[in-house]
Amino acid sequence: MTDDIDVKRVRWHSRRGMLELDVLLLPFAETVYPTLAADDQARYRQLLECEDPDMFTWFLEHQIPQDADLARIVALVLEHAQVVAKAAR
Repeated sequence: MTDDIDVKRVRWHSRRGMLELDVLLLPFAETVYPTLAADDQARYRQLLECEDPDMFTWFLEHQIPQDADLARIVALVLEHAQVVAKAAR
């Protein structure tokens, strides 16, 4: 299980200041990140190091990251967002 400090740090870094990213990243960080395998947690932390314009492009599905690890975590975040959107209907 992920320690509380790590989860809080990741949640803090998931706040991007761009509403479109915050809406995707914050719920993922709060509910999914703590349950991820260590490899996927590392991928998420790697994603948080990316520039906001790149993430914006990936999450709007205009491009897929060239890095396979980033492509995997972007897909997981988008999948979570779709599940949440369906549940809200």
